Amino acid sequence: MAFDTSPKLKSELGLFTTIAIVIGAVIGSGIFKKPSLMASQVGSAEILILIWVVAGVITLFGALTNAEVAGLISETGGQYVFFEKMYGEFIAFLYGWAIFIVIQTGSIASISYIFSEYFQYFIKLPRFPGIVENSFIIHIPFIGNILPLENIGIKFLTICLVFFLTTINYLGVKFGGGIAAFFTSAKVLILLFFVIAAFAFAGGNAGNFTGHLNSTFNNINANPSIFFGFVAALSGAFWAYDGWNNVTYLAGEIKNPQRNIPLGLVIGTVIVIIVYVLVNLAYIYVLPLDEIAKSELVASDAAKRILGNIGGGFVAAAVLVSTFGTANGTIMASARVYHAMANRGMFFKAIGKTSPKFFTPANALFLQAIWTSLLVMSGTFDILTDMLIFVSWIFYGLGAAGVFVLRKKLPSATRKYKVWGYPVIPIIFVLFAFFFVILTLYNDINGYLCGRYRIINSAFGLLLTFCGIPFYLIFKKIYRPKEVPNEC
Repeated sequence: MAFDTSPKLKSELGLFTTIAIVIGAVIGSGIFKKPSLMASQVGSAEILILIWVVAGVITLFGALTNAEVAGLISETGGQYVFFEKMYGEFIAFLYGWAIFIVIQTGSIASISYIFSEYFQYFIKLPRFPGIVENSFIIHIPFIGNILPLENIGIKFLTICLVFFLTTINYLGVKFGGGIAAFFTSAKVLILLFFVIAAFAFAGGNAGNFTGHLNSTFNNINANPSIFFGFVAALSGAFWAYDGWNNVTYLAGEIKNPQRNIPLGLVIGTVIVIIVYVLVNLAYIYVLPLDEIAKSELVASDAAKRILGNIGGGFVAAAVLVSTFGTANGTIMASARVYHAMANRGMFFKAIGKTSPKFFTPANALFLQAIWTSLLVMSGTFDILTDMLIFVSWIFYGLGAAGVFVLRKKLPSATRKYKVWGYPVIPIIFVLFAFFFVILTLYNDINGYLCGRYRIINSAFGLLLTFCGIPFYLIFKKIYRPKEVPNEC
């Protein structure tokens, strides 16, 4: 089918779907896996819950701040377009490049891979014998050897899922948005059912919520390095909250975006905080903290304690529903970034073309699917994504600081929503992002010097981002139009 750039993306998503996209992009697999590691890092039920609340509030501050910009600039491409207005095309391109090369595509690969792993609870996927898997090895500098044939059944199902969801979103934003709304509603209802079942469980113990705080603080006094365990736990919580700003990428396809995006960001983020805190309270009520800390699959262990033999199947089904919805929402939103970049002459020209039949960024969607599939086959997506979490928070901080930039650049622009608590809320988020980046860098350097890491992850993340500079120069020379229309 031929495509041209004349059709425009349609505004067909309402407030409910906008909220669903926010929630669906955030609640993935993190709430099923992260609490056990976080419990081992903090050693206190009270602090564990506090960390989920603090991470949620900081995320909400980011959403509140981002909402003002999203209400001012309602164009498809979201954060990429915001950065272009705030800091110019170079910073915007580096953000878009990082999003494409691994942040979002790596997230899609990781989430879809988890779907395939849990699918094995119901149907065992085929794999090659070990001698075949090890027969084809590729060495990547700084990362190590990768085995493209390893777990081939899981990888094949993952790629099929990516292309299936890509096709759904190619068939129309309303169709893709409807899928997002359905699976978001389903995952929230499943999690709430789990919470109710947990607190109705006769074997639960309210005493699990207390009794660790004093010993934890005593350990901190004796060993101040435990503080960095709290930082690591906070990082895990932020990973589970990540994706809250994906909805801004769809700004041009949301009805009344100046109203619905700010509302969607705030309402969606608040719902996620409530769900996450409730689920963690349920874990702690059912399992003592030391059991949570030792558990490899805390959700499965808790569900088995509550529901018996069917508990494992319940959790597997919950993860399938959750990751399916999250992968769909991430695929739908992320492609709009590359589409916007191409239409500004900062990416391959063909990627900016729109389907004349379905009014979707078809080429951007399928390019994203192809690159994601390559990451799936390489098996490096989790490694690369971990390296770029550091970079993500640099951009989060820049995005929040951009509120001050735009208030100075566009003082008379109509703002239907202004961030609550300005300038305190944006300043708190910017400062937090700054210190989080510094602490992450410190931890990475310390881990490298102590031999825990083979490379400094955060530095390698920056290197991957700066690898986009030659492409920036090429795109600017070949594709950049003489004048870019200002749609702000």
